[in-house]
Amino acid sequence: MNDYRPSPFNRAGAYAGAPGEVVRNRVLRNTYWLLAVSLIPTVLGSAVGLYTGINRVMAASPGMSAIIFLLGAFGLMFGIERNKNSGLGVALLLAFTFFMGVMLSRLLGFVLGLQNGSQLIMMAFGGTAVVFGAMATLSTTIKRDLSGMQKWLFAGAIVILVAALANIFLQLPAMMLAISTLAVVIFSAFMLVDLQRVVNGGETNYVSATLAIYLDVYNVFSNLLVLLSAFSGGGNRN
Repeated sequence: MNDYRPSPFNRAGAYAGAPGEVVRNRVLRNTYWLLAVSLIPTVLGSAVGLYTGINRVMAASPGMSAIIFLLGAFGLMFGIERNKNSGLGVALLLAFTFFMGVMLSRLLGFVLGLQNGSQLIMMAFGGTAVVFGAMATLSTTIKRDLSGMQKWLFAGAIVILVAALANIFLQLPAMMLAISTLAVVIFSAFMLVDLQRVVNGGETNYVSATLAIYLDVYNVFSNLLVLLSAFSGGGNRN
């Protein structure tokens, strides 16, 4: 269960009352800084999941894992948004990224079981970095306001979530590939919209901005990894 998008707590009226350039630059700088820091708990959470065997427990009970994922993710997201203007919001964000790392360990454990698992993870990481760099560049060069795309992207994310939940029981490989392909496209577009919102001054809180962009990056990475493992090493296990 890798496809996840929060309720749009802070997306309505994204460009109303844009702050000054100084505030905008500070939000952008803090967002990039916190996004980089948030990767550390994600890595730690993944390591905990792998070395404690939590990933195997999740693999054995996918339905229960999905419930824990949704309850934990939505609960932490709600807490982050309620406390986004205080240090507690940052602490909850880091706790959220640790939790997401633990949940990611199920996929990482499967991929590491492939003969070329480590290479696939590095390829997915590199691909995600390329997508992020491209979206960051586009966010500063595209002059058109892309906020109108949000409702369509959010609808697409809901479709992905429902399809992913259904496929827990259906276990259709073709459906899994279709979901992951669509997820990479939708969350790459979400990344562009979220980055442009920060660049244009539409987001004035760097905790909320980091949360949105982190989820974009997380979903692009995890779904790229699904696709790479399916096409490059799905049949070769250690």
